[in-house]
Amino acid sequence: GDYLVTIEEKGKATFLRAYVNWRCMSAGSARVCVRMVGHKVEESYSEALKEQMSIVEMPLSDPPLCVSCCPVTGDLLVGCKNKLVLFCLKYRVINENLTVLDFERSLILHIDNLVPAEVAFCAGHIAIATELDVLILKLEVVQQSADGTECSAHRVSPLEKPGDEGPSTHNLQPELDEFIICQKPVELLGEESKFCEIPVTLESTELPTEDTKHFQVRYLLFRRFTPDQSPFGFCEETKLHSLQLLPLYQTGSSVKADEETEKKRELLSLFCFFSLPHVGYLYSIGKSVELISTYQYSEKSEQAVLTPQFLHVITSESLQCFTVRCSAAAARDEDPYIDTTVKACPPVGLDVCTLRMQLFIGPRALCHFQNNIILLTKAETEDITERRKPTRRMLSRKADSVKSRTDSESEPGWNLYIINTVSTIQLYREMVDYSRTYENVRTESCIHLLSEAHLLVRAALMDPSVLTAEEKEELQTAFQESCAFLGDCYSRFDTKDYHLALPYYRMSGLSMTEVLKRLVSEGDEIQTYERGFIFYLTHTLNEDSNEELSKELANQVLQIFYLADPGQLPHILCSPCMRNVCPLTAVKYLQKVEKTLPSVVLTLTKAFMALKLGDCAMYEHEMDSYKETILACGFIGQPKLLVQHKDGIVLPTEFAVHLMEMQPGLLVAAIVALHENSKIELEEADLFFKMLCSNSANATPQLLVDFWEALLVVCSQEEVLQKLLLRVTSQYVWRISKKQLPETKPLKTTEDLINSCNHFGLIFPWVSSITSVGSPSDEGYHEDISKLQSLLCGQSVDVASVVPVLEPLAETGAVGLAIRVLCNTRQGKHEEALDQLLQRCPDVAVVYAQHELKGDSRAVWWNKLLPELCKRIRLTGNGCPVLISSLKETLSVVAMELELRDFLSLLPEDGTAAFFLPHLLHCSQRKLLT
Repeated sequence: GDYLVTIEEKGKATFLRAYVNWRCMSAGSARVCVRMVGHKVEESYSEALKEQMSIVEMPLSDPPLCVSCCPVTGDLLVGCKNKLVLFCLKYRVINENLTVLDFERSLILHIDNLVPAEVAFCAGHIAIATELDVLILKLEVVQQSADGTECSAHRVSPLEKPGDEGPSTHNLQPELDEFIICQKPVELLGEESKFCEIPVTLESTELPTEDTKHFQVRYLLFRRFTPDQSPFGFCEETKLHSLQLLPLYQTGSSVKADEETEKKRELLSLFCFFSLPHVGYLYSIGKSVELISTYQYSEKSEQAVLTPQFLHVITSESLQCFTVRCSAAAARDEDPYIDTTVKACPPVGLDVCTLRMQLFIGPRALCHFQNNIILLTKAETEDITERRKPTRRMLSRKADSVKSRTDSESEPGWNLYIINTVSTIQLYREMVDYSRTYENVRTESCIHLLSEAHLLVRAALMDPSVLTAEEKEELQTAFQESCAFLGDCYSRFDTKDYHLALPYYRMSGLSMTEVLKRLVSEGDEIQTYERGFIFYLTHTLNEDSNEELSKELANQVLQIFYLADPGQLPHILCSPCMRNVCPLTAVKYLQKVEKTLPSVVLTLTKAFMALKLGDCAMYEHEMDSYKETILACGFIGQPKLLVQHKDGIVLPTEFAVHLMEMQPGLLVAAIVALHENSKIELEEADLFFKMLCSNSANATPQLLVDFWEALLVVCSQEEVLQKLLLRVTSQYVWRISKKQLPETKPLKTTEDLINSCNHFGLIFPWVSSITSVGSPSDEGYHEDISKLQSLLCGQSVDVASVVPVLEPLAETGAVGLAIRVLCNTRQGKHEEALDQLLQRCPDVAVVYAQHELKGDSRAVWWNKLLPELCKRIRLTGNGCPVLISSLKETLSVVAMELELRDFLSLLPEDGTAAFFLPHLLHCSQRKLLT
């Protein structure tokens, strides 16, 4: 809309001109300014420029044959013989109140032996059409050379060799008019298209600056046709026409049609269309290159225009309208969840439909703007074949084939029509109404029509150009309605794509109650239910939904599954949506199913229903049907018997509450089984037990500790294992330090854990010796103390990580001493451990040394323990018989380990000889014996 570009003929010269600020001319101003591209606009003209149209002359070395404007950037591509010239659109700021449009010639693409009939340009993509060939290229930015001296990027196709000008398929000129050269039809997609033998050389014409971009060419598509590719046999007039690149943008990337937001549009997908007289081809060239639609016309076409919603085609007598699949392809580029259970979209390969056909006399040219078709016709009868008389030189385009016309005033019969297209919503309504005629006769036709209607609305929603908030809301409502209609189709009809009922109903925004009311007839006992409906119900009921069906609808769902898929009954009864179902009716149906399909899950579901009925006898009967271990594993088949979710929060069921009170062991075993089978996360299980026991968020119920202990027995994941060890350690410490008794009796004793779990070790004798002298107040917490000691005596706990957790026990008497010594021992700090024992509990020092000082730690006996005992006895005298006894034990061990000379050097000089003599004698005798 900012400029109009023309190719004009005057005399024998051809000019390329851009008309800028043209709205002033339509507003009544007659002032015109003519200037050359790149001409510096003087400031003296600034005031006048506001109110006058400018004609910008763009000189070219060769006559321009065709032009194309990029709809994204406004850049201009001009096709000349053997080359394409790129002009970049520039906004030159004259002053605060005036910005002038200008162009800068930035790039030339040299393409030998190619005469373009049409070009199309969009977002760096270039499409070129000759009479029978189409080539699509992409300009890609490359990095500038390290020295920064490169001012032009020269890139050649892989087939071009320096100095090699071998035979090209484009310069074969037939010697005689009697011969027509026809080549094999070819289609090369993606990477293969570089083998099309059309070399492209780039020449940069910009003045080099820091921001100069350098390009290389990537080949995307090459297609060659032959004159006989026509459903009507050999046709001399087989020529390509209507080359077009169509961009689609990100949904919602522009909400208004003003200039500021238009520039923010983000390109999502790109499509290319071109046509032969009787066949049109639509390619997607975005993320991948593929043919998505082929259009067969009922008669020879003159011109075609592609839009995001339709393809408009003119023939010699009519204007025709076809559906397009651009929105279906773009939707898949935009949304990764298309074609899943969450979202769906009709397939790209859906059969093309003819929507409308209007008769006109002599259509000549066609263009499209928003909701309008502009059609130029010539009413007088003339021979169309004379107007476009073919040349026998099929592979060359004569420069003089375009002849200037006489003044239009001397040619009567020209008419210009502006045709308002039917609004999207109206056409959508018509298609929906029409689809109803096929509902009970041809189901595939009904689905096809509704899919067309859906794509029509989807395409309108993806077009960011002209959408007010009210229009967008109306389209969104129609979109959801179309999803509901498609959901109905896939639910009611027996189709191979029945699973699509689920995503379409999800996209419709309908609740399950609303869907059931659409599809289930009240009181109809013989109604049958197709796979799509059952598929939708099964998935929806198995999800964590906040919706609760009424008692009547829940009972209807029960009956539907009993008739259609009885094996699913236990599972759907556990759904939160079925909370209001009649338990008596449920039990009745379950009993019928049990005769043919018995299972543990079914038995547990019956027990669940018995609880709701308050029938204790039935509950006990069902729970006694299997052993407890089998029942625990049975919950894996349906975790919702115990755990349900609402608004992302874990909620225990009535069944879980009952098991907590009556069979806590079974409940813990069941949750352990769920965790080990990835049915519940560790954090979810923690929250479950806290909710179940009605504890505050900070308190840890005993049942949760029981779960952690039971999980330690079977857990094999190292990361989860360390979390569990830290949690149980923290809990034991908290209870011991706070003198807090568990609210329920623990399910496992220390002995049980030692026997069943290798993370709990046998408590060392010296640990028991220390705690045996503990205060009587520790008796009530004996179980927690022994579990903590057992855990630290095992080899699984990372002692360094739990030391901060053990800090509260530092001053808790014998228990604290035992824990501190255990930690030092596990960390290899034996000397510190001995210091602590000698100071607080010397009678255990030798027992400790006998248990721990082995192997590499053996030298601590004589290097640390012996001197330390001597020192302490010297300070206390003979008043501490425990130290004397410990010294004797130590001397007997050292005498067995050391040589006589070494042993003698360790003895204190101020000692009593009679005390040490027996040990010296024992050491010397051991030497004689050996």
